[in-house]
Amino acid sequence: MILSINQPAWLPWPGYFHRVARSDLHVVLDHVQFEKDSFVNRNRVRTAGGTAWLTVPVRTAGRFGVAIDALEIADDGRWARKQWDTLRFAYARAPHFAAHAPFFEQVFARPWPRLLDLLLHVNGYLSEALGVRTPLRRSSELRPQGRKSELVLELCRGLGATTYLSGPLGRDYLELGTFRSAGIAVEFDDYVPPVYPQCQPGPFAPGLSVVDLLFNCGPEAGPRLLAPRGAFPENPATP
Repeated sequence: MILSINQPAWLPWPGYFHRVARSDLHVVLDHVQFEKDSFVNRNRVRTAGGTAWLTVPVRTAGRFGVAIDALEIADDGRWARKQWDTLRFAYARAPHFAAHAPFFEQVFARPWPRLLDLLLHVNGYLSEALGVRTPLRRSSELRPQGRKSELVLELCRGLGATTYLSGPLGRDYLELGTFRSAGIAVEFDDYVPPVYPQCQPGPFAPGLSVVDLLFNCGPEAGPRLLAPRGAFPENPATP
């Protein structure tokens, strides 16, 4: 059984879903401490003026060490309106934006007290749109002990994994010897995101949220995300 583990993220990049899709089970690492300036509550999209950050404001003042699953949104009513305006103006010309606009309009119109509820709801929709149907577990329900490599190994053991599929940064902290001793193989998902037509003019802008791929490529977004590099014709610039 191939297991992957990752913190939840706001409008994640394509590599997030690529690793989930390659797994038999994915653990949403939501019981760990929230880190400021991480991708848990922000990501980038492409606008007419270049790339822009979309950040969900969270309450951290006086709450040092707050876990992701307990994180509250600092909702003053402005962030959601601003993000919806950014998305609809940036992708008005994208060929598949209209198909997904009703979902996102509803998301930004309703209140979200907790960040995790928002992330799970939106990422569930994105997974379905991309054809990624890997089952999920939440680490807050499993309550593993330890940090970093020890934490990952405990989750793998507890869930019966035979292979752990790590992101590239796992090379910096995973103690591979302990995984070998436990009979668990470790693989690294060195994902190279696809190049695809973007609705904004200019050279291709890499490293964006998966919504850029989805709004521009529609039903092809999932196949492009999972296909080897070069499987689709590349047209990275739009006049």
